[in-house]
Amino acid sequence: MALCGLALAASAGGAWAAPATPPPAQLADMLARAAPGADRKVLRLAATAMTCALRRPELGIDPTRLSVIDYSRPSTEQRMWVFDLARQKLLFEEWVAHGRNSGGNQTEHFSNRDGSFMSSLGAFTARETYMGGNGYSLRLEGLEPGFNDHARDRAIVIHGAPYVNPTMARLQGRLGRSLGCPAVRLSVARPLIDSLRGGTLVFAYYPDKDWLARSQLLGPNCGGSVG
Repeated sequence: MALCGLALAASAGGAWAAPATPPPAQLADMLARAAPGADRKVLRLAATAMTCALRRPELGIDPTRLSVIDYSRPSTEQRMWVFDLARQKLLFEEWVAHGRNSGGNQTEHFSNRDGSFMSSLGAFTARETYMGGNGYSLRLEGLEPGFNDHARDRAIVIHGAPYVNPTMARLQGRLGRSLGCPAVRLSVARPLIDSLRGGTLVFAYYPDKDWLARSQLLGPNCGGSVG
């Protein structure tokens, strides 16, 4: 059986049981081993949010997958990770764009408002895919009232974009920017999106004091009304 009880276990009758969810500290340790380049503090918060969200079955969170975006890092660095929790494996470590009004190379401003062209903070659920103006795309549903719960109405989605180009970023000092979407490289967009679709928790971090204090998926706030 995999560490932390994340592997699927067969019941006595031969049916597959749902994977158990480890305590946040154990989950965070596993994430850190899989992605040693990520900030352990951010991974601990993501693990806390994941554990809290799984207590709300109506949210439809897939317990075997997790994605973390660390907007405290500059856009020139890899700052998005996708984990296969059941296999304790890192699937992707990627560059991701932020909204054009959220900052230059550093992400500094966030919004839940339509037309702001800013990124949003907090936990999302990755839902369905579709073909749109940016090609193959993945809808995100915000789980944080006041911070990202307008994501679907704002069409905040994960999609590929030619401006997410690490080579050009080194030359111009930053990645290109989106209208608020966490855009990724075109070459990885489809497999990355397919790894997230259908219920993955996507945790977008920044050390925003208001969000950290009020999030209903972190710390003592766990169990509050979501959505």
